[in-house]
Amino acid sequence: MPFTFLIPTTSNVSFSPFFHSSTHPSLPLAATTHRAVLRNVLKKHKRLSVQSQSSNLVNILSALEDYIPYLFALDAGLGGNQVNGEEIDITLLKEIDLEWRASLVVKIPGREAPRLKGKGLDYEICFVLSTLAYVSTLLAQSQLRVLHTSVTSTAEQRTGIIAKATKYLLQANSIHAYLVTRAEETALSSSAIETTSAAQGALAELVLAEATLLAVLKDDPYPAIVAQDRNNNDIEWKFKAPDIPKVRAHLFARLCLAAAEHAAKAEAMLNIAASSRMIRVDDSLIKYINDLGRTSKAKAYRLFGIDAELGGETGQAIAWLWGGKKELGFPDMHEGGSKLKSLAKLKKGWEERREDRKIDKGGQWGSDGGRFEEARIIEMLDQKWNKMNDMMNTQKIPSCDTMLAKAPSGRDIHSTKILVPPVLDEDTLARLRAPPDFDEVAQPVDNSDSSDEEGDGGKSDLPGSFPGRGIGSSGEGSYF
Repeated sequence: MPFTFLIPTTSNVSFSPFFHSSTHPSLPLAATTHRAVLRNVLKKHKRLSVQSQSSNLVNILSALEDYIPYLFALDAGLGGNQVNGEEIDITLLKEIDLEWRASLVVKIPGREAPRLKGKGLDYEICFVLSTLAYVSTLLAQSQLRVLHTSVTSTAEQRTGIIAKATKYLLQANSIHAYLVTRAEETALSSSAIETTSAAQGALAELVLAEATLLAVLKDDPYPAIVAQDRNNNDIEWKFKAPDIPKVRAHLFARLCLAAAEHAAKAEAMLNIAASSRMIRVDDSLIKYINDLGRTSKAKAYRLFGIDAELGGETGQAIAWLWGGKKELGFPDMHEGGSKLKSLAKLKKGWEERREDRKIDKGGQWGSDGGRFEEARIIEMLDQKWNKMNDMMNTQKIPSCDTMLAKAPSGRDIHSTKILVPPVLDEDTLARLRAPPDFDEVAQPVDNSDSSDEEGDGGKSDLPGSFPGRGIGSSGEGSYF
């Protein structure tokens, strides 16, 4: 958690043949230069290993923040709007064609995501801002990764990490919310699912669900205890038992139910967007949203159980835990053991170890939406409370379905703030009034991968072949 989005790449393009400005002649060329820098950074990021991509996200963020004000200046000039109190005159010479790689559609194994063509600045703005939102989400993920490493964080460090991650997720939510309103106003006819208001609304709901769960994680001590128990380098348990402070369990449970509602909305809206474009959404994204919703409900039931246990109702608390297990899709061994349940438990343990190895190796993790981590917490509390109930309280355990029917509605903690597009400052606008100097413009070009995003049928020689007989020379792009 959060979801690992694929950062898209784009084709090379120059704005000068498509836009002309009589008031700021250098604006199209300056926008072209900053876009070329962004394209180069995106291409380099794609070739990095999974372990190195996290540290490179700040470079993408910097390139995006430099380019976006110029992009919105072009858009404001076309719409007759002012930029920082100054009029910008932009004349459209001809419609611009752009290509971006899809991030949300299903990908054929062994192949890259398809390149999607679109027309106009609205198409460019949609993909550039979507990339910014993906980067913000991945930065939140890189922050939370620290909580699952072999180094046990202190309470202060944990609070700071979660606060930073929440900030990134709320930034992504504001970007997607802005794209929802823009998509409703422009109604792009592109085949890309990213340009639909339903898809952007789904992503806004998704990151809002993740941010809501982080509000619970900040004060929930049990994930830290499970992470400490999983850490082989931690020996603090030899000296003292972990401190488990009392939590506002009922309030946090309602927050988790709100997160589950946001996840359900995200899944429904994503299906609507896929139907409108007649395409198939990435299966891993659909599975993640589904797992996140189930995890949110299970976490809520576990917190209701904690609230019941604090009130002395151990039997009801255990029933809430069993409801959480049922929601996560794991077998309940207290209802009788069978071979199928034993195999399911064995599979669950194997999947948990696989997720732990991803964290240890620094690879992509969190694709289960926190499902296995929540299962570990519920299992730990189930063993503890059952032992207490068998030895001391001996309370009757009601049916979990009876307890789940008593669950209240969710409660939101975050509100959506729509992005305010950045604008160029006065000094930059003054410099753009000068005529363009084409000799001083340096567009970074990566010759090792120059034909990857051009869409111009570039060729590359195969090892051991005659010059000129490379990929694409036969029109099939194959060795055979």
